[in-house]
Amino acid sequence: MKSYTAHTKPDCPPVLLLEGWSWGAAIFGPLWLLVHRAWIPAVLFGAAVLLVMALAPPELGGLIGLGFGVLAGLLGRDAVRWSLERRGYLLVHVLAARDEESALARLLQVRSDLNASLVGQLG
Repeated sequence: MKSYTAHTKPDCPPVLLLEGWSWGAAIFGPLWLLVHRAWIPAVLFGAAVLLVMALAPPELGGLIGLGFGVLAGLLGRDAVRWSLERRGYLLVHVLAARDEESALARLLQVRSDLNASLVGQLG
């Protein structure tokens, strides 16, 4: 089972965010954050990487890059969650499900009022 957080905003469909480690964030770092619309964390993380890499001795570059990758993998989803909150989304539920589709089905069972926002978005 995987854990998801469900975030809602009036007149918008709910957003489900998988909890835990992110391989995409670990490998792609700031680019992964940009794709997930976490603008501020992407800029701050990218600036931190560039600054530390510029100030560190060249022989430590690989180790520092690996460290930043681990940090991004651990905290990437938290940065996306923070960005959702800044855009007005509220954390409404934590769900356990096999996949995102099952998590959405569980959310709609618990919060039937969200069906209207999904129907409105689908047309």
